[in-house]
Amino acid sequence: MSSKNTQAEGDNRDPIIVEAQRHRDQRDKTYREHALKIYPWICAKCGREFSGKKLRELTVHHKDHNHDNNPPDGSNWELLCLYCHENEHARNQVADAYGEATPDEAREPTSAYKPFADLADMLKRNR
Repeated sequence: MSSKNTQAEGDNRDPIIVEAQRHRDQRDKTYREHALKIYPWICAKCGREFSGKKLRELTVHHKDHNHDNNPPDGSNWELLCLYCHENEHARNQVADAYGEATPDEAREPTSAYKPFADLADMLKRNR
């Protein structure tokens, strides 16, 4: 396949990148269309309803952040508006940066110190 077939006129991107982006766009379109068929057109976080031209602002969020995990029942998806989708990813980036647990995972506390462990005994003694 020649680069002229995969590249648009005046596009100077690498043909491999163009092909990869085209493949990603086709894959995204497929699962997005499926998600829009099985879920109501409402943002799962803020509850905003979408229709008409505004429907393009409703995105498919992968709950496990794996864009290749697209089960036919849609169990890994939720529809989020652009703003809530961005917020969801930003929260996970901040949690990763600080080494904190995301809402989906639990982590052991970093310290075993319990400042109020003996509080009940101390209060009983002071009565």
